[in-house]
Amino acid sequence: MSVKDSVDVDVARAGLEKLGYKQEMTRSRGLVHILFMTLAIMAVPYGLAAPIATSLIGGGPAVIIWGWILVSILTQTLALSLAEICSKYPTSAGAYYWCYRLASPHTRVLASWINGWLTVVGVWTIALSVTFGTAELVVAGAGIFHPEWVATAWQTYVIFLGVTAVAFLFCLFFNKHLPTIDIICACWTGLGIIVIMICLSTKAAAGRHSIAYALGHFDPSYSGWTPGWSFCIGLLPPAYTYAAIGMITNMAEEVHNPSEILPKAITWSIPIGTLSGVIFLLPILFTLPDVDILLQVSSGQPIGVMFTLIMGSNAGGFGLWFIIFGIGMFCAISISCAASRATWAFARDKAIPFHQSFSKISPYFDDVPVNALLLSTVIQILLGLIYLGSTAAFNAFVGVAVMCLGASYAMPVAISLMNARRDMHDAPFTLGRFGTAINAVAVLWIMFSMVLFSMPAVIPVTKVSMNYASVVFVGFGVISAVWYLINGRFHYTGPPIPEDSKDSTESNRSTSPLRS
Repeated sequence: MSVKDSVDVDVARAGLEKLGYKQEMTRSRGLVHILFMTLAIMAVPYGLAAPIATSLIGGGPAVIIWGWILVSILTQTLALSLAEICSKYPTSAGAYYWCYRLASPHTRVLASWINGWLTVVGVWTIALSVTFGTAELVVAGAGIFHPEWVATAWQTYVIFLGVTAVAFLFCLFFNKHLPTIDIICACWTGLGIIVIMICLSTKAAAGRHSIAYALGHFDPSYSGWTPGWSFCIGLLPPAYTYAAIGMITNMAEEVHNPSEILPKAITWSIPIGTLSGVIFLLPILFTLPDVDILLQVSSGQPIGVMFTLIMGSNAGGFGLWFIIFGIGMFCAISISCAASRATWAFARDKAIPFHQSFSKISPYFDDVPVNALLLSTVIQILLGLIYLGSTAAFNAFVGVAVMCLGASYAMPVAISLMNARRDMHDAPFTLGRFGTAINAVAVLWIMFSMVLFSMPAVIPVTKVSMNYASVVFVGFGVISAVWYLINGRFHYTGPPIPEDSKDSTESNRSTSPLRS
């Protein structure tokens, strides 16, 4: 570690104590590490490819490319908003801590409780969607060489258990090597996008399309919705790709200088992700096989068949599939790590049952909250059982993740807006006079996306095609409310705040519209 990094670590340790916490993790990550971890969690090719069937149902090429650009622009406003708040309150507690500091004394405990549960449910389900989606990729890869094989629900679930186990073991035994693994992931992703671009553009065995088709073809007939709403349904893959951009804040207590590094990582990740997504998507759109064939794939995961048809051979299709599969595995590891930190942080503030156990850092592993990692993993395994009863489970996982994480990110931004952004004037990373407009767009986008992703992708709706995201969302909400009535209201007092910070915060709240 350089002299500058050592100084940054000392400053960050002192800053964390001012936020009310003691340093328990080792600060081992710099800007490169945390930016690459953000990109690993984002996993653009995987995020766009795994649920690509939804974009095809929503309208096809026009939805895929323009939906990606539209969602990227909207998500940039959210990234800027989160970066600003994070620069002032850089702690692994993340959004629920921000709500506590920004809300009035009369509402902040309940606001932070609600936000904290939205956060942990969101990180659990987004991690689940990645591991489960990667399992479905394995099924798609097997289908390249054995198209007659149709995986049963329990076979897919067993593969999901294997993917989850790999991610868990990496997070448990190789924690100190994870920054290096994130760098390897970035290299794998960058080179993989280039390889896919060259191979698809060169082979195009399924034929080539005109610019008008690749950038403008729109067919909403597969969804059954009206054209406008069908286009919106097709926004699921890009929104899913960006859903976890705020999870990197849960790594704040392992970063050298989080007030400076985290805002850069969050804001830079969007334009980098946007560019890589465009480069990844364009060759696919210009060489896209017949959509009818792709949507008839029995597994519901057409990426293997798509690559095989474009490459004109099983070997070629499998090679490109393997690139996406590798990105999915890297993403599963990084996102499982961040999910365990979010779980640990919430348990540290006594908001999770048996918090004494889940808030411990293991003395036998390198900075790993083992019990929190176990809890996060077990929750995912149990939720994965939903797949045995519904083939639409993956969309439910994606939908509830987008809804919970989006709501958890929007809450502190909305509270800051309602306070006329008084608390952000001295933030190290400030949006200045554009802050109000940027924050407002971010909140409106999240509100719309929450409604959007509770809707079924196809109508008329059947028991099998029902979108269960809203059911899972409400279910966790009920559990959270019941636990608050039973335990939370007696023991949860919110995150710790030193007296000097508390006095400053309450002074800022004195003229707040939220103060009751």
